[in-house]
Amino acid sequence: MKQFLTVAVAVTCIATACNSGSTGSSATSTDTSAATASMPATNMTETNKQAALANCQGFTDHNVDAIMKDAAPDFIEYGDGSSPPVKGIDSNKTNLKALFAAFPDIKSENLMAIAEGNHVAVVGDWSGTFKGAEFMGIKPTNKSFKIHDVDLFTFNDEGKITEHHSIQSGQTIFAQLGIKMKQ
Repeated sequence: MKQFLTVAVAVTCIATACNSGSTGSSATSTDTSAATASMPATNMTETNKQAALANCQGFTDHNVDAIMKDAAPDFIEYGDGSSPPVKGIDSNKTNLKALFAAFPDIKSENLMAIAEGNHVAVVGDWSGTFKGAEFMGIKPTNKSFKIHDVDLFTFNDEGKITEHHSIQSGQTIFAQLGIKMKQ
């Protein structure tokens, strides 16, 4: 069960990974938030879609700061729901750094965003090889995974990501990586 939770957190990190963009000063970020809060709903929806897609690009670039750039201070990563939520920016950054060390070639491809209100779904393909560092007590298997997944983002009125969910079960990834889960 401990291995399942450990790898489930890895899946959570994979799913978290959809947020990139340029790095800028905090003043620029604050100015952007104020501007997005006063945008009409259609512009805000488009802005949220771009932020979600940029998140995925930040993940492919292994840029932890870019991934968390548009996260609200109270951001929660739920993953697929099979493990406890990861709360806060710092905790998620720590998990992402460990994930990138374990999966040095992890990436997303064929991304498409769909938005409704303050929710954005990003559909795409994710792949990587567990050939780097040990990850949460699990030794690398040198095996790869490839999944089709949907990342669901919720944005607040300031255009910041408050939560993330993924659809794909961690067990699919575990099986491809050759990790046997204890019953």
